Formats: sequence, C-alpha cells, structure tokens
Amino acid sequence: MIYRRKKYKVNPQIVKEFNRHFKQTLLPAQLKYGARLVGRWMTTEKENEVEIMAIWEYDSLEEYEKIEAEVRGDQEHVARVQEWYKKMGGKENLNDVFYQINQDFLESTLY
Repeated sequence: MIYRRKKYKVNPQIVKEFNRHFKQTLLPAQLKYGARLVGRWMTTEKENEVEIMAIWEYDSLEEYEKIEAEVRGDQEHVARVQEWYKKMGGKENLNDVFYQINQDFLESTLY
C-alpha cells in the first residue's frame, strides 16, 4: 500500500467553491477509476490562508499512475474541470487564490 498526500494552501475566499468542486467533480472521477479516499481535512484560517489536505490510498505506485492516466484521459471529466477553470476566470487566475499545491507519497511503517 502507498498513500498520496495532496496539500493545497488557498485563500479563504475560495474554500467553499473549491470544496464544492472537489465533491462534485474531482472526487467522482477519482473514485470511478479506483482511487480510495482515506479522508480530506482543512485547517482553520490563519494569516489569510487555509490548508486543505487529502490522503488517498493505492495498492502501488503503478496503480496510482494507471488511475491518474485514466482520469486525465476521461474527456467528460477534463471538460468539467476546464469549465470550472473558465467559471473561476481561467486557470492562470487561480494562482491568486491557490498559493501552493504539493503532493507526496507515504508508506506505512506498520507493515
């Protein structure tokens, strides 16, 4: 098993809309292709910033790569994401409210 930790540092003004986008667009596509969401959390606002973090579980790094390829190849999903970018004023404008996006992979120390 491996775990992917995805973290976003965002402007508090985008939190409600981003959480809605995650639930309606991003999560369904990931689940459709086999990703397993362990959980998703956010911090309280601090210094005009909120951190949102999700942990995803995969059987292997190869499985993660396969699922990501399927999600990115899903034309309906890609169109929904691009429509969201357009609604938000364009992907390039999101840099003003998404301060940082990182992901890394974790391995359990229990097995």
